[in-house]
Amino acid sequence: MTDRRVRSRSTPSCSRSTPSRRRPPRARRAVALLVAPAAMAAAAPAAAQEEAPPRIPPLESVEEGINITRTLANHPALAEAWLGFARYVLGDNTLPPRDRELLILRIGYLRGSEYEWGQHTRIARSVGVTDEEILRVIDGPDAAGWSTFDSALLRAVDELHHDSEVSDATWAELSGRYDTRQLMDLVFTVGQYNLVSIALRTFRVPLDEGVEGFPR
Repeated sequence: MTDRRVRSRSTPSCSRSTPSRRRPPRARRAVALLVAPAAMAAAAPAAAQEEAPPRIPPLESVEEGINITRTLANHPALAEAWLGFARYVLGDNTLPPRDRELLILRIGYLRGSEYEWGQHTRIARSVGVTDEEILRVIDGPDAAGWSTFDSALLRAVDELHHDSEVSDATWAELSGRYDTRQLMDLVFTVGQYNLVSIALRTFRVPLDEGVEGFPR
C-alpha cells in the first residue's frame, strides 16, 4: 500500500528544463518499482530506435530503469498511482505466467506497440514460451499449432480488442480451466497492456538498447 506520507511531500516538477540529478522521492520510488522483474531489468537504457523522436523524452536524470520508467518519471504522481495495479498484473495475478505473456504479446501486437512486444518477448521466453510460439502469436488464434485453450486465450484478446467483450463461446472454453479470479485477471491483464501500449505509442517511447521490435 502506498505510504500516504509520501503524498504530502513537496515534489519538484520533473518537467523543468534543468532537472536536478537527484530525483524527487516519488520518481525514485516509481523507477525502482516499475522496472519489471529479471527479464526486463536486464535491458540497458537506450538510444531511440524509432524513426520518430519521443514526444515525452525519457528523463536522463533517472539513472536506473528502462525507457518506459524514465518516461513515466516525468509524471511521478501518475506513475505512483498506476504502480500498484501494474505490479499486481505483472507479478501477482492468478494467471499462469505463460498464459499471461501470451495475452500481453497478442494485445501488444494488435496495438502495434513494438516496445511492448520487444520487452515481453524476453519475459515470455523466461516463462517457457518458445520462439516458435512467439512468432505464432502474430498469426492469431486460428494459426496451426495452438492447443484449444491457447487458441481461446488469444481469441479472448482479439474479442476484447475488437468488441470490448469476450464472446460466450470463448468464455465457456476459458471457464473449463480458469476459476472466477483467473477469468477476471485475464480481462484486466489485457486491459492493462492495452493501456500501456497506447501510452507507449503515443509518447513514442524508444526501444531500449538490445531490444528488438516486431520481426522484420
